[in-house]
Amino acid sequence: MIEQVSNEEALDRLFASSGAAVYVGFDPTADSLHVGHLLPVLLLSRLQRMGHRPIVLVGGATGMIGDPSGKGSERILLTPETVARNVEAMRRQLSKFMSFEGPNAAIMVDNGDWIRPMSHLEWLRDVGKYFTVNYMLAKESVRRRLEDREHGISYTEFSYMLLQAYDFLHLFDQYGCTVQAGGSDQWGNITAGIDLVRKVRAREVYGVTLPLLSTSSGEKFGKSEGNAIWLDPERTTPYRFYQFWVRTDDVDVERYLKLFTFEDVQSIVEVCAAHDKHRERREAQKLLAARVTEIVHGKDGLDQAVRASEFLFGKELSGLNDKELSEIFADVPSLGMPRRILALGLKLIDALVQVGACATKGEATRLIKSGGVYVNNRRASSDVLLTEADMASESTLVLRTGKKNYHLIRFE
Repeated sequence: MIEQVSNEEALDRLFASSGAAVYVGFDPTADSLHVGHLLPVLLLSRLQRMGHRPIVLVGGATGMIGDPSGKGSERILLTPETVARNVEAMRRQLSKFMSFEGPNAAIMVDNGDWIRPMSHLEWLRDVGKYFTVNYMLAKESVRRRLEDREHGISYTEFSYMLLQAYDFLHLFDQYGCTVQAGGSDQWGNITAGIDLVRKVRAREVYGVTLPLLSTSSGEKFGKSEGNAIWLDPERTTPYRFYQFWVRTDDVDVERYLKLFTFEDVQSIVEVCAAHDKHRERREAQKLLAARVTEIVHGKDGLDQAVRASEFLFGKELSGLNDKELSEIFADVPSLGMPRRILALGLKLIDALVQVGACATKGEATRLIKSGGVYVNNRRASSDVLLTEADMASESTLVLRTGKKNYHLIRFE
């Protein structure tokens, strides 16, 4: 999980014992975290299991500005109301991953609580004087933006580094926090905090970064067809979340099992060795999907995802709503029809021709007689009349010919 450390020998000693306070910051740029945030979240969870104290910082202040690290252009500034709403949503999500009770209980803080009360003059005097402009220009995140003549970097984003550095100092003073962790793009901000604590308190604190993941094909991790995979089930259903992990490439699956689950290393090696003998079964991917889905969405979310997956492979459809059904059959062709047709009844043969599953009524008749037609994954034995009673969800009916040739009819 580790890419960079500021002092390897000291961190080895620190993590080998217990009781260290370690913080990771999350800016509330959206009302949900996504899978790109999972690595630092799980790092905190692992460290708590080892006896250390996690500090989760939600950036109520830094979220108002936006971190330029890893960004090619200026972020759109959020309103205070949006930031406050996002902060609250992130608080609820992050509380799933670690315990906020017990001897090494996690702490959740908002940097808006200590940054907002400071005046600009106080900020310049108490923080700004410890940093030269030369020092800030030397940071990779700043230098890359300065070289981009089209976008450049605003004074607002240029100052972000100092805000994050001050967070480290505040958490050191208030909670004895001696380690900050984050993605590898945070290295410049983390080392600025290390320098500030050293200059102001004459103490050494430490930094740890995690790799920014990409798939074996070079795609950005956590993106699926251009869309982020969110941890909020309202934004990414447990089924779609589960399927994201099931689709993991064979080349990536062992690494992801080590990074994103709490399986012991020997078990992972054994699972992957068995997987290599029968890759078509995707057993390693299914284990990965099950473990991560349960961590994020709980046992109920995992059960929901597995049940939805079974529907795609022929289980009789029941108990689904339109949204769940749309997620399961996202890539299936669909046809819209007026709902009033169902009042009189729609002949199955006519439906098969209209959706394009069969070219002619004769072909549809023969297919039904041979047992190759299914309504909501139930085999149709005759040319039945389809009515409201045959709906798979509020407004959708599912037709299947053969093993996997699906068509949807959406009644509007």
